[in-house]
Amino acid sequence: MPTPPPTRIAMPQLTVFSRQSPAPEYDRPRPERLLEGNPLRTTHEHFAAPQGDLVAGVWACEPGAWRIAFGANKDEFFCIIEGRVRIADNEGNSAEFGPGEAGVIPAGFTGSFTVLEAVRKHYVVLERAD
Repeated sequence: MPTPPPTRIAMPQLTVFSRQSPAPEYDRPRPERLLEGNPLRTTHEHFAAPQGDLVAGVWACEPGAWRIAFGANKDEFFCIIEGRVRIADNEGNSAEFGPGEAGVIPAGFTGSFTVLEAVRKHYVVLERAD
């Protein structure tokens, strides 16, 4: 009896954002979190890890402001493509980010997110299991 060919394991594929056109997802901040305006937010998720703990994509938003509260297991890295945002913590510390600037919103962060000029950013969110 001949030996069967070896089983090939599929190689994970590289994710190239410019070669994808994921369907947009739209939302607005929850009413109880709104501070200014009612901005439309658009998310294009380009990558979701099979384990469900990591997502990456492009996010866009109209000007406005809302309160944010990150879970104890959720971190976000971002890099602004265009526009401008201000992120402030509940202690009054803040930073502004414009094109080419990057930052991390750490797990447990609470404060506000203000879109000063319509923005687009790359994002990577890691959400670890409890």
